[in-house]
Amino acid sequence: MLHTLIQSPYKTNMSLLTSMLRKKDDFLALQDGVLIALTNSVFLDVIIFSSANLYVIKEDVYARGIINNISTNFILISYIHFVSLTLKNKTQMTW
Repeated sequence: MLHTLIQSPYKTNMSLLTSMLRKKDDFLALQDGVLIALTNSVFLDVIIFSSANLYVIKEDVYARGIINNISTNFILISYIHFVSLTLKNKTQMTW
């Protein structure tokens, strides 16, 4: 399953989101959702502990000027790779 976080993690039910993540799932943060990947995010440890594959859209990271503060646990990808993730995952959940 592909989980996409579009809004800020501070505006999302992160407890529910992280409880639904499974080891084989893909998690993608984009738009304001990229804030979850900040090294000082209160949600970082929980999302890493989920063992899901963690991705973040690099264009959104650069647009917010936070590239130097992104956790190395996240893989920076482009919107083109986002399309590949949607093709790979038949089921998807948007947060």
